[in-house]
Amino acid sequence: MNQPTNLNPQQILQLVSAFRPSCVIGAAAELDVFTRLNRAATTAAEMAKALNCDERGMTTLLDALASLQVLNKVDGYYHLADGAKNLAADMPNTILPMVLHNMTCLRHWADLASVVQSGKPASPSPSIRGAEADFSAFVAAMHVGSGPVADRVVRSIPNLQFTHVLDVGGASGTWTLAFLRAYPHCTATIFDRPQAILQAKERSSREGLQNRIQFASGDFYRDELPSGADFVWVSAIIHQHNRQKNRELFAKAFRALKAGGKIGIRDVVMDETRTSSTMGALFAVNMLVATETGGTFTFREIAEDLAVVGFKSSELAVPASDMSAVIIAVK
Repeated sequence: MNQPTNLNPQQILQLVSAFRPSCVIGAAAELDVFTRLNRAATTAAEMAKALNCDERGMTTLLDALASLQVLNKVDGYYHLADGAKNLAADMPNTILPMVLHNMTCLRHWADLASVVQSGKPASPSPSIRGAEADFSAFVAAMHVGSGPVADRVVRSIPNLQFTHVLDVGGASGTWTLAFLRAYPHCTATIFDRPQAILQAKERSSREGLQNRIQFASGDFYRDELPSGADFVWVSAIIHQHNRQKNRELFAKAFRALKAGGKIGIRDVVMDETRTSSTMGALFAVNMLVATETGGTFTFREIAEDLAVVGFKSSELAVPASDMSAVIIAVK
């Protein structure tokens, strides 16, 4: 249960104005400013010309970035700060896709009042990069968010034994690769849309694990899941729809699993008040503005939905205040 707070008016205004740095960094990301500066320092006039932008607008943006210490400004030339190198697209551990995805989220959040009034999700226009590029950024952003924690979370799941994992909505393969690193005798199937499968093939090839992975294209909301796995992994999916849709997905997983197999669900797990964690409560707002029926759920709700389709012995195997919580159940 959340404790009473004593926020003063100035602290509230600081919370309200927190969008400003986000917009500055996000706009530069959408214009690909950081990738260009990672290659060479430049003036505002040169950057404006290269990106077909207004010079006044570019100067104002770059000065704001320098003020935020994302850039360094020396004799009229802007340099990407060392600590901001991973904002460039060509860096191995780039965080650029997550920044771009957060700008998509921001466009949805801007209509929150209308969404609350109407009950309908926001319908913002795509970024200047286009809808297809926005979706590609979303897929890649899932790796940016999950990559740093995947190995730790996988190894923290107790008593997990399997030979073949089916990664439902496996995106670019982050979690499949973590399972294969932790369980070198196992194989996997990644099931997702074709665009995500392309990224998964590229990432698994770079890690030399492609020979242990089968790739299957499809829509897990419309299609049956590939059969034969003794472990089904459902990562960051159940928040996208309501409990009825989740039951339908759980039923598909149940049918796909071998007898005695397990399902693992990684997602936000809320307490019974739905006010903790704060990250989860804010994430529920993200689902409100971006989906027709999505939200966050308690352990009791998820366990009930698993039981309805036949799963047993649900347990919160990995407690967490963020999206690293893991629930395990048995067929």
